[in-house]
Amino acid sequence: MCQPQGWLDRNVPAEPAESSRPRPVTAAGWQTGARSWLGNGTPRRLRWPGWPVGLTLAWAGLLVLSLARLETPAAEGDAPSAIAGDGLAAHAFTALGSPAQRKVNVEWNRFYDSAGLATILRRLHEAFPQLTRLYALGQSVQGRPLWCLEVTAPQGPCPAARKPGVLAVANIHGNEVQGGEAIAYTAWYLCHQYGQLPAVTELLDHYVFYLVPTINPDSRDYWLQQPGTPSNRRSGVAPVDDDHDGLLDEDDVDDLDGDGAITQMRIKDPFGRWKPHPEFPEFLMVQVPPDQLGEYTLLGSEGLDNDGDGRVNEDPVGGYDMNRNWGWDWQPDFVQHGAHEYPFSLPETRAVAEFALAHPNLAAFISFHNAGGMILRGPGREGGMMQPADDRLLQFIATQGQKILPFYRSMLLWKELYTVWGGELDWFYGTRGVLSFVNEIWSRRSVDKGPTPPSPETEATFLKHVLLGQGLVPWHPFNHPTYGLIEIGGTRKEWGRTPVSFLLEEECHRNMAFLLYFASQMPRLRVPEPVIESLGPGLFKVSVTVENLRLIPTRTAQDVQNRISPPDIISLTGPDLQVVSSGRVTDRFFKRVEPVKRRPERVEVDAIPGTGQVQVQFIVRGRGQYTIRVDSAKGGLFERTGQLP
Repeated sequence: MCQPQGWLDRNVPAEPAESSRPRPVTAAGWQTGARSWLGNGTPRRLRWPGWPVGLTLAWAGLLVLSLARLETPAAEGDAPSAIAGDGLAAHAFTALGSPAQRKVNVEWNRFYDSAGLATILRRLHEAFPQLTRLYALGQSVQGRPLWCLEVTAPQGPCPAARKPGVLAVANIHGNEVQGGEAIAYTAWYLCHQYGQLPAVTELLDHYVFYLVPTINPDSRDYWLQQPGTPSNRRSGVAPVDDDHDGLLDEDDVDDLDGDGAITQMRIKDPFGRWKPHPEFPEFLMVQVPPDQLGEYTLLGSEGLDNDGDGRVNEDPVGGYDMNRNWGWDWQPDFVQHGAHEYPFSLPETRAVAEFALAHPNLAAFISFHNAGGMILRGPGREGGMMQPADDRLLQFIATQGQKILPFYRSMLLWKELYTVWGGELDWFYGTRGVLSFVNEIWSRRSVDKGPTPPSPETEATFLKHVLLGQGLVPWHPFNHPTYGLIEIGGTRKEWGRTPVSFLLEEECHRNMAFLLYFASQMPRLRVPEPVIESLGPGLFKVSVTVENLRLIPTRTAQDVQNRISPPDIISLTGPDLQVVSSGRVTDRFFKRVEPVKRRPERVEVDAIPGTGQVQVQFIVRGRGQYTIRVDSAKGGLFERTGQLP
């Protein structure tokens, strides 16, 4: 019987029948037996009927070899070797926005208590002693230091103590913690990027940064380390009788179930006005329409009536507001709740104010709060102090800030948020003439990156699917001594006012970027080569121009009007020179000069305007070396020397 011939059998002579028996084959499909070779010495292909069998045997052989290989212990060196210590950095590629070389490693996806922040500052100071000074502005109520890291380059156009300075503070409210990380991050970034990133190098060469991560360390630690709500621990910890019963701080919130969190209480009530959300019952409670019956009554945060006065949680720790304790537009407690006893009655606010008074070089101030995504400017009350020229500067800088900080809004404090009497913004601007901002860090719009604030359902979706339920305490029963059987549950204090871990570093970096932009607009003075014109034998006219290359003038309109800082002084001296007359050039085209009436060797000017210049001229008798000196409290100290011909 003839077998059908496959395509592999073309031009291949027929073999005896026994040659069609299966033979061992290689992976390539060639016969390896003695009769696999033709007389001409060429290997012979299998016929079609034998090919599937050979291929099956080949696969079987490979499987056996593979199994044998799996059972063979790996030779030494086959497994990937571990990287010892911190050597992993050598195998990392630096993403944009981060220092390539790190002397101090910090994880910026978490919060640090006051000791943790102090440790970060100390390590930065030890790693970068040439760039930093570390000292305390003062102490808190409980004796914790208010640490400040001063960051600037040792070199620059003027001495470090005379460089224009920015003071950045955070955490004046104890529960508003993320500002502390933003300030510490700023210090960390500046130190590591100096000499690496030209923009940072330029900033530290020309300016000085005073960075204070927390001015309320007592309540910061209380909020981070003890059970609480998103909003409590805002105050400091000095005792206050909030309920006027003669007792101090006796009725704070209580962790009833001992789980380390203060959440909400609810009680089943057939006539209640609330019921669980149909889609997110574990996350949300919704209010029922007036014509429907609910399922629950909400009882507020976990707590007891500790003093037996028929109220719960009405006298917590503290009970005042450090940001109502400043000596500008201060009002007593019956007008402004939380004002405390008198302006600067608290050691923390007094220490910061004394630091500002001792540093006349301060040209900018910013305070980091939370939350809501706001860039706030003063005044704090309707009709409060704000010069129109200064307001225009603040609005322009805040508008640029909106581009740096997505979802943040530039806002006028009293008009678009609420009235503040005795606030830090007004004190720094009103009494020091310093342009000032408050950043409310963290916008919930970052949850879904949407054009409008997210709905409760959107936030619940984020909690459920992005955080996988972390931050939520499931509702569970509890036998309350006053209310009876209730349920306790809801979101933890970390949800709502603070960024989640993977968005915290972004908030730190972007708020730092706004701070650096703000600082970059402080006065930057330059004195070009003067123009010298001979007026006769030994008599010269020396024309001096002082330029300000940045937006903020050397003295704000508030400063000039109230004579807060001394005027800027431009002087010319020399060992063999006599200044006969001098004056400010008021019209350089028609050569009009406002003469100096006394001491012609120095010309006083109100300010060197932002992105502008001032021109003065000196009529000088004599020859030899001269020194031009520009002395500006907030603009710096500069000298330029030359020779009269």
